[in-house]
Amino acid sequence: MINEQIRDKEVRLIGEDGEQLGIMSAKEAYKLARDADLDLVKIAPTAKPPVCKIIDYGKYKYELTRKEKEAKKKQKTVEVKEVRLSPNIENNDLNTKMNMARKFIVKGDKVKVSLRFRGREMAHMQSSKHILDDFAEGLADVAMIEKPAKLEGKSIMMVLTEKK
Repeated sequence: MINEQIRDKEVRLIGEDGEQLGIMSAKEAYKLARDADLDLVKIAPTAKPPVCKIIDYGKYKYELTRKEKEAKKKQKTVEVKEVRLSPNIENNDLNTKMNMARKFIVKGDKVKVSLRFRGREMAHMQSSKHILDDFAEGLADVAMIEKPAKLEGKSIMMVLTEKK
């Protein structure tokens, strides 16, 4: 809240250079802010009494948005990449998929490994689980299992993430 929107009887006032001006009525505080050609802004509404500060509101809003943008820049988004395998995959193909997953993990992404079954392959689901175990074992130096292998519909899924 700013200026006339502040309806509290008493507020703790902080001046434009940060010094405490004490507790006074909201009208007096607004009058001081108006005399300085600045705005009265409620900084901490939950405090007893609420804390208000004399500042340039436009500049204050600009600083807040700039700080938010800086914080967003420093955030790292983690993507989930998927590697699909089939139960009758050959060793060379498995190694190629492992290398691809290794690149994703080193880059900082999570890897969802799915072993898909089609048709008659559905009858041999449990005997093909060793493929996922081999995959996780091959990437054990850079990755750890975040979610262990779990049957979901026609496929078995497992999520790998970077080792800390």
